[in-house]
Amino acid sequence: MRKRSLLLVTAIVGLVTLFAAAAIYAGTEVADVITMKNKAYEKHKKSIVEFTHKKHSEDYAKAHPDLYPSGCGECHHNDKGEPLKELKAGDEVQNCIACHKKPGVKPKGKKAPKLSKKEAREYHAEALHDNCRGCHKAFKKKTGKKTAPTTCAKCHPKKKK
Repeated sequence: MRKRSLLLVTAIVGLVTLFAAAAIYAGTEVADVITMKNKAYEKHKKSIVEFTHKKHSEDYAKAHPDLYPSGCGECHHNDKGEPLKELKAGDEVQNCIACHKKPGVKPKGKKAPKLSKKEAREYHAEALHDNCRGCHKAFKKKTGKKTAPTTCAKCHPKKKK
């Protein structure tokens, strides 16, 4: 009887360990390419960016650690704009729209209100564009290479008909 109980306990512990390991692994999986599609852009005029997460978070970060001192925090930040330095691949993060709630870009033109940088970043596209272009400009300046896109058409190629 005692052997049977020990066997049952061992089997249960083994199953619990297996499920826990699977849950941990599932939580760490990040897509290699993330389509930056968002409900705020259902009527988006340009093509949706396909962000190469793996290339940025692994390949580029390893090749240029001086440009990525905060790792994942270079893109993912708190409500004060400070990098999430303890973040690692697979940790849960909020979608940008959770904080940058206004869809699209800030109003432009003569009648557009003057906005502070903080107010402009409330617009989802402004926040993303500032983050991506800022990093790409820093890359170009640091390396002298022109491979990091900073124009609309390079990140938003023409839609296929």
